[in-house]
Amino acid sequence: MKKFVNDPANFVKEMIEGVYLANQDKLKWVPEYNILYRADLPKNKVAIMQGSGSGHEPAHIMCVGKGFLDAACPGGVFAAPPMTYVLECSKLLKNDKGVLHLINNYQGDRMAWANAKEEAEDLGIKIGVVIIDDDVSVKNSTYTVGRRGVAGNFFIIKAVGAASEKGAGLEELVALGNKVNSVTRSMGVALTSCVPPAKGSPIFEIGPDEMEVGIGIHGEPGRRREKIKSAKDIVEELFTAIYDDLPFAKGDRVAVMVNGLGGTPISELYLLYREAALKCREKGLTIAKNYVGNYCTSLEMAGFSLTLVKLDKEIETLLNDPAEIPIRVF
Repeated sequence: MKKFVNDPANFVKEMIEGVYLANQDKLKWVPEYNILYRADLPKNKVAIMQGSGSGHEPAHIMCVGKGFLDAACPGGVFAAPPMTYVLECSKLLKNDKGVLHLINNYQGDRMAWANAKEEAEDLGIKIGVVIIDDDVSVKNSTYTVGRRGVAGNFFIIKAVGAASEKGAGLEELVALGNKVNSVTRSMGVALTSCVPPAKGSPIFEIGPDEMEVGIGIHGEPGRRREKIKSAKDIVEELFTAIYDDLPFAKGDRVAVMVNGLGGTPISELYLLYREAALKCREKGLTIAKNYVGNYCTSLEMAGFSLTLVKLDKEIETLLNDPAEIPIRVF
């Protein structure tokens, strides 16, 4: 393993501390529970929180700020946060308006967040829940119940974060989150594996001339493994799977995201975006918003995911609303 690391057991906590130290005017840190939260945390709106496993940065620990998440409480690398992390974060955010839990659809996350919700409600905290499951690759995988939650979660975060700043209530935000999730579709491809610091070796083996089609962000198998194809052919397959699944239709306004998995050069991501943009043109889709870069990664995995969101006036307006987060990606 060749990584910039001290003790692998402290990798996540030291990473989070680094984010905090770089943004001490904007963030507060609770190291016991891996919590980062807004220094200007308002009490007059619904609080938005998320915290899946680490290793997917900038999701989610680097997405705390006005118009986005109010707090995040990630677990270890590729591991759901313990129930106590979620509960303590919910307690910290408690207010009369309520707290919205955004949960990526994995078994460990569902269990931890469900248990924390029950405990929080016993303490008088109003909790709303949105389950994110935008991945069209597979219906079930090693860690999921149904479809996986992947890079499309950014659109749910952005929409509910913006609506919360405008005063939307808890029930409204749950309905909005479910609405955005229902029109968001993603699928990814990996060319290499990655190395979690605590493991010290690749999480799976893949040949130098192979790719995993439909990879999960924790390295879960996808639809199949095959020889590497051209970028055009890869985007064609992903685009078709996504386009047909909703389905999208000629005349739709869409948001398009080409998300790097951590080890793909930005030049290649833009080449892939070109192919996606040409497919949108071919299908008569109007790209109203585009995002190219690392949003929801898998450490240093070489690969990418493609996300399409079918927009209406409400969603597009919320995506255009300002947000203030350290990484400046949205």
